[in-house]
Amino acid sequence: MDYSDELCATVTERRDSLRRISDDAAAMRPSPDAWSAKEIIGHLIDSASNNHQRFVRARWQDDLIFPGYEQDGWVAAQRYNDRDWLELVDFWALFNRHLAHVMDSVPDEVRLRPHTRHNLHERAWTVVPAGQPTTLDYFMRDYVGHLRHHLRQLDALNLPVR
Repeated sequence: MDYSDELCATVTERRDSLRRISDDAAAMRPSPDAWSAKEIIGHLIDSASNNHQRFVRARWQDDLIFPGYEQDGWVAAQRYNDRDWLELVDFWALFNRHLAHVMDSVPDEVRLRPHTRHNLHERAWTVVPAGQPTTLDYFMRDYVGHLRHHLRQLDALNLPVR
C-alpha cells in the first residue's frame, strides 16, 4: 500500500526538521484564534488516536460509520501548548509509524470491501457523499492526505529552526 509507505516516509522526513524548531517558537500562535505548531501536532496526535480506533474496528464492522470528536475541544483540553515540543514530535512520529503498521495489517478483503453505509461525508478530510460506495482503503489514504495538509500548515508558519 503506497499510502502507508508514504506515511512512514513523511514522518521520517519531517521528524528531524520539526525537532529543530525551538519549544518557544512551537508554542507561538500566529493569531489568537489559530493553533500553534504544538497544537497542530497535538491535533495530528488526536487524529492518529481516533483513526487508529477506526481502522482496527473496521475489521469487525459491516459499515464505515465511526464516532467523531470535537477537534478544537480536544486540543484545548489536552493543553498541548504546555507540553514539551520534542516529546510531542517524537510521540507523533512513533504513533504514525505504528498506524502505518496497522494499515498494512488490515487484510485486503477488509480494506477494499465497498460500503454504501458510511459517514465519511462527516469524518473524512476529503468527503465521500453519503450513500456513495467507499472503502476503508480510501479512508486510510485520506488520513495521510489530512496529515500532509497539516504539515503544510506548519510550513506556512515559517518558524525559525536551530
